[in-house]
Amino acid sequence: MSAAGQAGRGPWAELRAELVASGFRPSRRLGQNFLLDENLLRAIARDAALEPGARVLEVGPGLGFLTRHLLALGVRVTAVEIDPRLADRVAAAFASDPAFALLRGDVLAGKHAYAPAVRAWIGASEPWHLVANLPYAVAGPVLAIAAALDHPPTSISVLVQLELAERVVARPDTEAWGPLSIRVQVAYTGRILRRVPPDLFWPRPQVESAVLRLDLRPDRPSPERQAALSGLVERLFQRRRQRLARVLGELAGSAAAGRAWAAAAGLSGEERAEVLDLEALFRLVDARPPGT
Repeated sequence: MSAAGQAGRGPWAELRAELVASGFRPSRRLGQNFLLDENLLRAIARDAALEPGARVLEVGPGLGFLTRHLLALGVRVTAVEIDPRLADRVAAAFASDPAFALLRGDVLAGKHAYAPAVRAWIGASEPWHLVANLPYAVAGPVLAIAAALDHPPTSISVLVQLELAERVVARPDTEAWGPLSIRVQVAYTGRILRRVPPDLFWPRPQVESAVLRLDLRPDRPSPERQAALSGLVERLFQRRRQRLARVLGELAGSAAAGRAWAAAAGLSGEERAEVLDLEALFRLVDARPPGT
C-alpha cells in the first residue's frame, strides 16, 4: 500500500489530515520520516521485549505513533523532541498519561555527547532502553554515544536506514565494516529484525529502512578501554586500505616502531585495518608504544 493509503488508516488519520491542512511539512533537515503502518509500529514495540514498568527513551517521537504502542505495554516513556511543532502536539496527546514525559530539544550536544537533560535522565543506576524511529540525521551518533556511555541502555530497538543498520552489524573485511561497526559491537550484539520499504513512511524516503536490535554484552569493556579503542580505530580507518605497519609507523614515529607495534599485537603488519576484528584491534590497543 502507498504512503498515502497508509496515512488514511489508524487512529492518527485525522491528525495527519489536520497537519497537512495547516501547512505542516516534515523537515528534511531534521530527518523526519513518519512510519504510518500500525502493524509495524505495534511489532517494533512488541519486539523490544520490554517488561511492564521498564524505563524507555524514545528519540524523535514525532506525532506519537510509536509512543502510543509503547505506553500500551505498560512501560515508562520519556521522549526527546527537537521540533517545537511536534513537541507541543505529542505533549498534548499524552498529557493525561503519568507514564509519559517529554524533553524538548536536541538529543545531542554535538556529535559525541547527549544533551545535559538526556544525560541527567539516564542517570547512573536504573536500567533503561532505547526504542525509537530514529531520525536519519542523528541515528549514527545516537547509537555510537549510547554504546560508549558509563551507563548504557540494556537494549536498543530502533528503526534506521538499512545502510546504517548494515554498517552496525557488519563483519570485518567487508565494505560496511568501520568505526561505527566497531564502536557499537564492542558493547552490543546486534541483528537486523526486518527490512522496511519506503512506501510505509510519510514522506517517502529515497532509501530502505530496517529494524535493528542491539543487546548489551555482559563482557562489555570499560568505557575507558572503549575510548582507547575508538581513538585508535578512528586513526587506522582514515587509511583503511594501507598496510598496517605503515600506518602504525606514522603514528609511532618510525617505520621500525610501526613494525614492532604490529608484532607485539601478534600481527604481521601486512594486514589492512579493514580486515581486523575486535580481538586484533584490542591487541593493538594493549601494545601501543608510550605516547601514541
